[in-house]
Amino acid sequence: MNSLTVGARAIELDKDGFLVDLSDWSFEVAGALAAAEDIELSPEHWEILELLRSFYDEFQLSPATRPLIKYTALKLAPDKGNSLHLNRLFKGTPAKLAAKLAGLPKPTNCL
Repeated sequence: MNSLTVGARAIELDKDGFLVDLSDWSFEVAGALAAAEDIELSPEHWEILELLRSFYDEFQLSPATRPLIKYTALKLAPDKGNSLHLNRLFKGTPAKLAAKLAGLPKPTNCL
């Protein structure tokens, strides 16, 4: 079992770096997870992370790439809901990496 230290807390992670306990997520945890991936979270990142958390609240699952793109285009704008934009923000693995940073489970179809 891996862990991530945030402040004085040790946050448990699974073998892929996702939170074991989804309730451990916070803005600070997201920042630490992003730093571990060598990403500095910008307002564009936060917009997608908040959108993903809303998606999870609504559907109880983390979206794969296609549903993520469609949901982002629907909720934000077509220029943000496209693979180029999301791949740029999340290093070419938007569904998996964004779910990790948003404190959600790994999408079921991601390796």
